[in-house]
Amino acid sequence: MLYFDRLTLRHGAKLLFEQASFTINYGDKLGLTGANGCGKSSLFTLILGGLEEDGGSFRMDRGITIAHVAQETPALPTPAIRYVMEGDAELTALELELAAVELHGDGDQLAHLHERMAAIDGYAATARAARLMHGLGFTPGEEERAVASFSGGWRVRLNLARALMCRSDLLLLDEPTNHLDLEAVIWLEKWLKSYSGAMLLISHDRDFLDQSITNIAHIAQHKVTLYSGNYSAFERIHAEQLAQQQSAHDKQQLEIAHMNSYINRFRAQATKARQAQSRLKALERMQVIAPAHVDSPFSFAFTHPGVVPNPLLRLEKTSAGYGDNMILRGVSFSLLPGDRIGLLGSNGAGKSTLIKLLAGELAPMRGQRECAKGLRIGYFAQHQLEQLHDDCSPIAHLQLLDRAISERDARNYLGGFDFRGDMATDAVAPFSGGEKARLVLAMIVYQQPNLLLLDEPTNHLDLDMRHALSMALQEFEGAMILVSHDRHLLRTVCDSLVLVADGKAEPFAGDLDEYAKWLLAARDQEEPVSGKTASNGPSRKQDRRDKVAQRKAIQPLRNRAKKMEQELDALHQQQTALEAKLADPALYDGSQIPLQKALTLESHQLASSITKQESAWITACEALELAETPYLV
Repeated sequence: MLYFDRLTLRHGAKLLFEQASFTINYGDKLGLTGANGCGKSSLFTLILGGLEEDGGSFRMDRGITIAHVAQETPALPTPAIRYVMEGDAELTALELELAAVELHGDGDQLAHLHERMAAIDGYAATARAARLMHGLGFTPGEEERAVASFSGGWRVRLNLARALMCRSDLLLLDEPTNHLDLEAVIWLEKWLKSYSGAMLLISHDRDFLDQSITNIAHIAQHKVTLYSGNYSAFERIHAEQLAQQQSAHDKQQLEIAHMNSYINRFRAQATKARQAQSRLKALERMQVIAPAHVDSPFSFAFTHPGVVPNPLLRLEKTSAGYGDNMILRGVSFSLLPGDRIGLLGSNGAGKSTLIKLLAGELAPMRGQRECAKGLRIGYFAQHQLEQLHDDCSPIAHLQLLDRAISERDARNYLGGFDFRGDMATDAVAPFSGGEKARLVLAMIVYQQPNLLLLDEPTNHLDLDMRHALSMALQEFEGAMILVSHDRHLLRTVCDSLVLVADGKAEPFAGDLDEYAKWLLAARDQEEPVSGKTASNGPSRKQDRRDKVAQRKAIQPLRNRAKKMEQELDALHQQQTALEAKLADPALYDGSQIPLQKALTLESHQLASSITKQESAWITACEALELAETPYLV
């Protein structure tokens, strides 16, 4: 399908990799890994025809349909669902051709086009586009909103839906989870498992990689090396390869000893809570993972925060929101030393609102926010990347925090975040999103906070930096609240989970795997479900009652789907009879032109009726399937 023979690729004068030879076959699911700037995205650009090889050769089979996520989305007045549907190029072309032929009344051509439309399942395209949008977090009713009315992050989701809409042979995904919440990540993971074509995936989310790919192509030291298995399998093999180098082996032994010490301390402290036990298992897995990252350029740690007040911060019946839109209502809880909380909840439920409220960036509408004397907050949010001074260097940013720090000490400190050489003194304006995120994290760590508030800190960070952050957060001795779609980070640094939903913030008693199951079930039912109900569950007796009640409730849905199917069958029978009439050669000898036109018009009207009926039937079947899901799981 795709053939790379001794391929060499450069970006300007920089050598990315050379002498790379491998083949990608239909159905392969390949994850591309390597440090930022190693050539992963450039390989995508080569496949899409935007780059030429600098050596060797690249070719692909003819007729391959490639789907990829566009980087830009124009501010179009087009309805969002129409924009998504246009991702299926053949469908769009067929619709235009049908519209043109209908004006000229060519019965044979019209029949052929309708046959092709049915063959590509074009009549169900609207329902398919709506399912994609819903899966990626769009709410019912947003399908007809203009593309221009959505924010940048939501336009990225539209571009992703548009790529998934394409009936492709090859799917190229470059960091598809960066603008998604955990709910949409889990849905996308499930969708990709059913994708039948070949896929190349760039991602720094190890859990997402593990669930989505079957092979790894690792780019390092100007070489592309292929590994069988998922990302976890690659890490184990990579660790063994590194261990063959004595210096790396010595580092690995120190890393393993460090992890052993931490795990033993945590085992003695761990409660019986499901998330705490889940975290213990994740830490034990990290003991295996850690040696694979000994060659990482990142090495940093939080120093002791000094005095940690008890409690650090308290909310008392606090409500918050924006303008007249109240998002959180009557939230009460205290942050104590050592608290390590992961916030869960769908996009727009209020996770970032809660973080801003705790950080003091958002004033309460009602209730109280009480801070302890001596509270020092380290707050990471994406908007802080935009608040960096473009004309200042990393060293200058550190000197703004501490006028007394010397350039030498600043360089040594920033080196742990891989700001070395000229990069430490260069202006940050041209820095990538990942480099700016590392600088903001470096500034937060330097200030020795006793409360960390982290809102999606891993966006744009590569796997080595995510690992280093996870290691540093494990030994942070203050309190921490984390919002992240990176499940590996949540598992390894959080002891408890809080679900933000329906204006409340309540403990979630399960672990992340249970949350994923609850989340998909709640989405399928399209009903708000509280964290308490999901965590504790109803009694068996009540559960049986609920099942009986729901079976009765969905009977009308069964009846409706059955009736619509019967009506659709009747329409298809009419269409078969009509097609037999249109197939009669005598109809086209010139003596029956009025009848020919009448039958062609009738065929068009019947096809339109079938399209509408199929769409309604599919919607009814989906509603029935969603209602029945709890009893199929």
